[in-house]
Amino acid sequence: MAHTILNPNGLHDPVPFGYSHTAAVPAGTELVLIAGQYGSGPDGAVVSGDFTEQVERTFHNIGVALAAHGLDLSHVVQLRTYVVNHDVTKLGPIAEAVQKGWGRQPPTQTLIGVASLATPDVLFEVEALAARS
Repeated sequence: MAHTILNPNGLHDPVPFGYSHTAAVPAGTELVLIAGQYGSGPDGAVVSGDFTEQVERTFHNIGVALAAHGLDLSHVVQLRTYVVNHDVTKLGPIAEAVQKGWGRQPPTQTLIGVASLATPDVLFEVEALAARS
């Protein structure tokens, strides 16, 4: 891993919510940027209208994109998450998917509620920033 995740004392424990407060990437580290991924199959079509299934497939697709660079989820430093018509009920499936992928060392993450994404059937999208030493 080319980065350090830190959750400072004095801030709440964010891990149950599926993120960490800070990440440090040392100088000279190669960054790999993953464009917004969504719950699509290889043909680009959304695999399901179900929010949880889209979340799970989105993180699967991030793993596929990382593998193309010889990386895996442990290399991810930051996530930028977009949720259509966000409400608190959507936090559970997101946190579960992040904990499944990263355990007790999730990357930093910002969740942004949006009115819509690229097409009406896309309910969830995630950008990722990964680091390789």
